[in-house]
Amino acid sequence: MKTKNITLTPDIYFTNVCPTLNMDIRSELYAINEFTFAVAVILSAQATDKKVNEVTPELFKIAPTPDKMLKLGTDGLKKHIRVISFFNNKAENIIKLSEQILDKNSNDINYHFPNKYHNRDELMKLSGVGQKTANVIMNVLWHAPNIGVDTHVFRLSHRFNWVNENDNTPEKVEEKLLKYIPAKYHEMVNHVMVLHGRYTCKAIKPRCINCPVAKWCNSTDKNI
Repeated sequence: MKTKNITLTPDIYFTNVCPTLNMDIRSELYAINEFTFAVAVILSAQATDKKVNEVTPELFKIAPTPDKMLKLGTDGLKKHIRVISFFNNKAENIIKLSEQILDKNSNDINYHFPNKYHNRDELMKLSGVGQKTANVIMNVLWHAPNIGVDTHVFRLSHRFNWVNENDNTPEKVEEKLLKYIPAKYHEMVNHVMVLHGRYTCKAIKPRCINCPVAKWCNSTDKNI
């Protein structure tokens, strides 16, 4: 990868941004076990974490396990998530996922995914779980060194010139970042870049005056 004119390197970025974040928070999505976290991630696709967190506490009181989610049913689930974008499709996927992972532990409030799903290819066989969703689940739950490329990671990667215009899909961006960013940072990439992108390095009117890496950033849309 060409790195010409890049002064904001991954080392500089993560060294300076991480101390400004609460690194004890793995995700801002509300969850009480591995199943509910997966559900929350599915709901968060093309929706904000804030909006998802408005509905999940009540939902997870009623359906915190695959077994209880199936008892709630598609129509019952839709009533809880109708304020979330694409709630019809998401409800159908979550019910199908619950059916797929139904086993003797499916009513355990401390539900853990079977070990076979600690593999991205297997995880992506579940309904509603694409590559980005699988990466986030594996990264947060099992500390896998995957990089979930959501809108924030995608935007910031281009803004910092860590990828180029040909990297126009989340899959291409992930492939490039895995090679360009040192492995020691892989586990934290999604968490750090999402929080930084959400609160400081915003798409419109980024808060560069409050940014810990502004002096190294050569972005054409700097707001200083």
